[in-house]
Amino acid sequence: MKFIDGHNDTVIKVKKNGIKRFLKGDRSAHLDLPRAMEAGFAGGFFAIYTPDRSVFPQIEDYQTAEGYQLPLSEPCDHHYAHQYTDYMLNLLLQAEQNSQGALKFVSNKEELLKYVNEGTIAGVLHIEGAESIDPDFKALYTYFDKGVRSLGPVWSRPNIFGEGVPYHFPSSPDTGVGLTNKGKQLVEKCNKLGIMLDLSHINEKGFWDLAGITNAPLVATHSNVHALCPISRNLTDQQIDAIGQSNGVIGVTYSLNMLSQDGKIDANVSMDEITKHIHYIADRIGIEHVALGSDFDGTTIPSKIEDVRGVPGLLDHLQKEGLTTRELKKVSMDNWLRVLQDTWKA
Repeated sequence: MKFIDGHNDTVIKVKKNGIKRFLKGDRSAHLDLPRAMEAGFAGGFFAIYTPDRSVFPQIEDYQTAEGYQLPLSEPCDHHYAHQYTDYMLNLLLQAEQNSQGALKFVSNKEELLKYVNEGTIAGVLHIEGAESIDPDFKALYTYFDKGVRSLGPVWSRPNIFGEGVPYHFPSSPDTGVGLTNKGKQLVEKCNKLGIMLDLSHINEKGFWDLAGITNAPLVATHSNVHALCPISRNLTDQQIDAIGQSNGVIGVTYSLNMLSQDGKIDANVSMDEITKHIHYIADRIGIEHVALGSDFDGTTIPSKIEDVRGVPGLLDHLQKEGLTTRELKKVSMDNWLRVLQDTWKA
């Protein structure tokens, strides 16, 4: 069964190892072109995230008997973020140009459906954290012209638009202030352009600020259920309900630190640790509002998945747990297609 994935950071591997290895095969990555085609990867969101200049703190360095509290990352310089985003965006576009037609980045509904139906991988350009966007929003329009159709206003750090949620366990996502005035303007401008807004990484106040402004479906591309794993990055029941009421979608992530009730990071967890989040969301707000959001190449994932070729096994597991073929198709692809068609203007 073909599937669409809500989030990957594979361009980081492309930057490190080169376009050729992405196109021919890069076993150091969770995702490359040959394995994507083998697995039935119909399309997905290719994220561009500007890393901290300093070393990102590791959970084990902050672990206590009660859990962990990673410090919120420092703000990222706009000039650096803009240069970095431009470079990574060009890398992805070069990969497309050299893929011999196997990968196409789509910017409208017609292209999306065309490429998914004909078997070409339909990529969606996504910016994760809006540090590269200036206060006058000139860069937003430039990125839109280059094909960006999805944006997360914040990553897990503050910027001029709002504040991301830090990695704390156990913790509520209510960790800081909401959207700034510039952040509220960003939401309105993305609505007018038809850019999908991603609520993953935003804190709870920012979530509700965005939800109160936007006229588009609410989307979290790679987040899980707080009731099942009480990390600050996961969604409360109230947030899940709001996403369902907006006809939005949640992409369930395979990230080990967002799966288990005890917060344990164990690569040998069963598929059940992922599927329980899918079932919880489906039971609470409907099967139409849950999808896949792996976070490939941006996190540590269960060994039973290992890479993109493990996704068919996850879908088989869901079917064995009782999902019908029709329900499985919604989770694997149709829910993402619906939300993009409901959000994009063209």
